[in-house]
Amino acid sequence: MKIHLLPETLINQIAAGEVIERPASAAKELIENAIDAGASRIEIATGGGGKALLRITDNGSGMDEADLALAVRRHCTSKISTHLDDIRTLGFRGEALPSIGSVAKVTITSRPPGASTGFSVSVTGGAVSEIRPAPANPGTVVEVRDLFYATPARLKFLKTERAEASAITEIVKRMAIAFPAVRFVLSGSDRQTLEFPATGEDRLARIAQILGEEFRDNAIELDAEREGVSLTGHAGVPTFNRGNSAHQYAFVNGRPVADKLIMSALRAAYAETVPQGRYPVAVLSLTLDPALVDVNVHPAKSDVRFRDPGLIRGLIIGAIREALSREGDRASTRGASHMLSSFRPGFSPRHAAPAQNWTPAASPYRPLTASAPVINQNAFDGLAEPSARMERTESPLPATRAEEPQNFPLGAARAQVHENYIVAQTADGLVIVDQHAAHERLVFEALRRAYADRRVPSQALLIPEIVDLPEEDCDRLMDHAEEFDRMGLAIERFGPGAIAVRETPAMLGETNAAGLLRQLADEIAEWDVASTLSGKLDYVAATMACHGSVRSGRRLRPEEMNALLRQMEATPGSGQCNHGRPTYIELKLADIERLFGRS
Repeated sequence: MKIHLLPETLINQIAAGEVIERPASAAKELIENAIDAGASRIEIATGGGGKALLRITDNGSGMDEADLALAVRRHCTSKISTHLDDIRTLGFRGEALPSIGSVAKVTITSRPPGASTGFSVSVTGGAVSEIRPAPANPGTVVEVRDLFYATPARLKFLKTERAEASAITEIVKRMAIAFPAVRFVLSGSDRQTLEFPATGEDRLARIAQILGEEFRDNAIELDAEREGVSLTGHAGVPTFNRGNSAHQYAFVNGRPVADKLIMSALRAAYAETVPQGRYPVAVLSLTLDPALVDVNVHPAKSDVRFRDPGLIRGLIIGAIREALSREGDRASTRGASHMLSSFRPGFSPRHAAPAQNWTPAASPYRPLTASAPVINQNAFDGLAEPSARMERTESPLPATRAEEPQNFPLGAARAQVHENYIVAQTADGLVIVDQHAAHERLVFEALRRAYADRRVPSQALLIPEIVDLPEEDCDRLMDHAEEFDRMGLAIERFGPGAIAVRETPAMLGETNAAGLLRQLADEIAEWDVASTLSGKLDYVAATMACHGSVRSGRRLRPEEMNALLRQMEATPGSGQCNHGRPTYIELKLADIERLFGRS
């Protein structure tokens, strides 16, 4: 079989298969071109989910006749010249327009500002027309019709028109967050008009347009820098979470990305505060030297590769945890709004917003005591709950004198209802505290500080366990041996392809050392960090805290309740328990007065 050169049209169709996967991919490429052209207003119109019509109109720099002729040819671009290590634009490959034109019917009309006339060119299934003068406003209009008509096999893999339209909406939202100074309008026969007015430098205002005003009240600002890499953005308080990851946005040098390293770091940062099955809401923006990140991993340009992934992961986790430590004990406003809605006429639990399921029968936050490791509870007697049969002679919480509400963020305790909820009066409202959830968090933080400040107690194995591993995994594990030793895991090299485990953390009880080492090795190979072991220790500490905390149904004296409130104010992350549930809900006086028609 002879080797031969493929026709240009077929080459473009093959390229289109990578660049243009669905209508949303075409929309992304064309919006990026508009932004690179300096547009301050971009209008997107769709029909049939983008399959029948996709029109992008911008007021950018436009193209003259010569530029228009090159724009529809592959690998023609104004954005790079000879190097790929200094990319400062969204597009740079010069593939979008010819790829779309090879599988659809495309018309491009453009006019530079100051030019007397515009010009138009059409590309139909890869065939390029002559360039003709055309009336046009300054800027560019790209109209795509009958997408994938030239490759009908691709049409079979597209989803419904509604699903494709939703995917385009998501692309526009991501672009809108990345570029708050640009006005976006999304319209068409298959949707209601959606408009995002420009907000200039006020990024939080633009984020609120996308995620809702509720996010503004529950967002913590991020601003961190490490070794030339800066992280800005906003992260939601842990109790403001969602049922999927669709409300997590990441940007690298202004480019929207779907990067697994960033998403993994985000999950790790919230690991101890957001319950399993729930997802934090966050907008993260990384800025770094373009030479330190490769955006040419895939033609779609949604994946990136960092030169130092460990630095990026550490920066994200550290910045978010520091922010949560600083402000994360804030209660989500969602809890208060749900409470207020329950007082309104016509309220039914069936119609309440499904923020979280807190009913005992199906709660995902109940401690998994059946599978918890065996723990030496004698070491934590000072935190344990007194026996119900014993008469308690002293409180596990320090006593304090009567307090005034205006002196403290969580106010002064006024009552305990149903032997579980503390009602406290603040200067401008009231706070309702779940005593067990709150004390559980306090005990957990105390336990975690205890093993963070000193080496975790370990148990020596009578006979060291030899774990056979590939040599490269052994090298990775030994690079972290000192870190593991601090956490009670003592390992030694045992030949070129084996590791000897001599001690394991006592908190973990009987441990599958081989399985643990393999998991750690895989994690280091992927992220250059090993968080599995610390996560297991945190899990055990959380289980201990749950069993050693003030129980629901126990009556507390006023000084005990106030002591609990003061400890919460002094403990980072006390706004949610170890299982991610809120520990308190705050109601402002204005909200209460509104319920009674007083305002």
